[in-house]
Amino acid sequence: MAKESMIARDTKRKKLVDHYAAKRAELKKAGDSVGLQKLPKNSCKVRMRNRCKLTGRPRGYMRDFGISRVTFREMVLFGLIPGVTKSSF
Repeated sequence: MAKESMIARDTKRKKLVDHYAAKRAELKKAGDSVGLQKLPKNSCKVRMRNRCKLTGRPRGYMRDFGISRVTFREMVLFGLIPGVTKSSF
C-alpha cells in the first residue's frame, strides 16, 4: 500500500486541477503565459498520477476499473467484479 502522504498529495493535486481548470483554459486560449506561470504548479493536469482507488498503488493502473492490476486480480478471484472471470481456473 502507498504511503498516506502520497495519496493525500495526489488528492490535493486533483482538487487544485478541478479548481483552476476553467481559469487555466481561459489563459491558454488567450495565450497569456505570464498568467499561467502565476497559477500554482500543482494546478496543472500533467502533474497528476493515476493511482489505485483502494491501495494507492501508482503502477499497473487499469483505467477501465480505476484500480491496480494486483487489486484487480484479487477482486476477480473472489468474484467481486461482475462479468469478469479468470480465463483458466
